[in-house]
Amino acid sequence: MEYRKLGNSGMYVSEIAYGNWTTHGEQIDQEAATACVRTALDLGITTFDTADAYAGTRAETALGEALDGVRREGLEIFTKVYFPIGQPGKNDRGLSRKHIMESINGSLRRLRTDYVDLYQAHRYDYETPLEETMQAFADIVRAGKAHYIGVSEWTPEEIRRGAALAKELGIHLVSNQPQYNMLWRVIEPEVVPLSEELGLSQIVWSPLAQGVLTGKYAPGAAAPTASRFTSDGGAFKTEHRYMQQPVLEAVQALRPLANQAGLSMAAFAVAWVLQNTNVSAAIVGASRPEQLKDNATAAGVVLDPGLLAKADEVLGDLVERDPAKVESFLERP
Repeated sequence: MEYRKLGNSGMYVSEIAYGNWTTHGEQIDQEAATACVRTALDLGITTFDTADAYAGTRAETALGEALDGVRREGLEIFTKVYFPIGQPGKNDRGLSRKHIMESINGSLRRLRTDYVDLYQAHRYDYETPLEETMQAFADIVRAGKAHYIGVSEWTPEEIRRGAALAKELGIHLVSNQPQYNMLWRVIEPEVVPLSEELGLSQIVWSPLAQGVLTGKYAPGAAAPTASRFTSDGGAFKTEHRYMQQPVLEAVQALRPLANQAGLSMAAFAVAWVLQNTNVSAAIVGASRPEQLKDNATAAGVVLDPGLLAKADEVLGDLVERDPAKVESFLERP
């Protein structure tokens, strides 16, 4: 495993982070969750990403149990706040001071820890003054409940304003957590240059494009059982942009490039993300330990520039690059 600095902070994170969105508390039981977490640790993965909203708080609970007894100082635990949790009332969502303060305490209790290393605003909240949100985060940092602050899927303007307020309050806004992969590159034109200017780095989710870049969705083949893109009737959910035939065909054309790099399709996709020097970590999920072992082979890989150029050529206009696609919710969900 290789490690990178998180933004302009002094903290290192593992290049491969283990995230438990859609797995812990939903797809797999506690025994399987613990097996995956322990495999991650064996592989040198020290960074774990979750959120209070994942599986209705069950994901945090599962991660806390799986990490029980592990030396806390050797881990970087990240969680998030914004989306509705539990039995949502009018204040059980968003980034108001009330919700943030109540949410951090719940997260710490479920994670069985006194602090998280990174507390992230899961989206921007247009219903709360940014000053209120950042002051609440500053108070959490000063109370020792979080070391650093991050955001997720914020636009460039939102990031700039948040970073300025954080600086005024004397806290570190060090990261952004966006979707980023070979098919979804909307952060490259504006978010990445701004982040480099301000001292933030990316902790990216969906480096495998929700599994599409593993190549398991072959054009013309039957849809895999129990896949997120498989309907109840067993057919592909073709309405998703990743499930269009030209995309599936192009992804298959990446296989020779992965073979040339000596990697699986999944590891090639993760390694591609890590070629961006503004990326500190790629978050991967897993329901089986062997998936993690494969993904972890991407750590430390330097892909030949020629291979990267060929991947661009193969995917062509199928890649989404429009910076306007970085978009916050105008209303709380």
